[in-house]
Amino acid sequence: MKWTSWVTLVGIGAIVGVVVYSSFRVGGVRCEVCIDFRGRQACRAVDADAESEARQGAVTNTCAQLASGVTDMMACERTPPSKSSCQAH
Repeated sequence: MKWTSWVTLVGIGAIVGVVVYSSFRVGGVRCEVCIDFRGRQACRAVDADAESEARQGAVTNTCAQLASGVTDMMACERTPPSKSSCQAH
């Protein structure tokens, strides 16, 4: 096998290792958000490094279940949550 093949194999292995490592890393804050939107309610929880990131991720995930289309999604994301709580790990 050529040396370039070994270098390529090691490079691909390093990339796979970084992806696997980062996917198993858990954030330091967990936020749960419940939203009532157009007569429907959904709740989602998200882990992230910062509280603002976790809260925004939970809002986005909740609205993804409730809204259909870009306009609905934007309106849902501007709706104040009926429940919102965050806890540090």
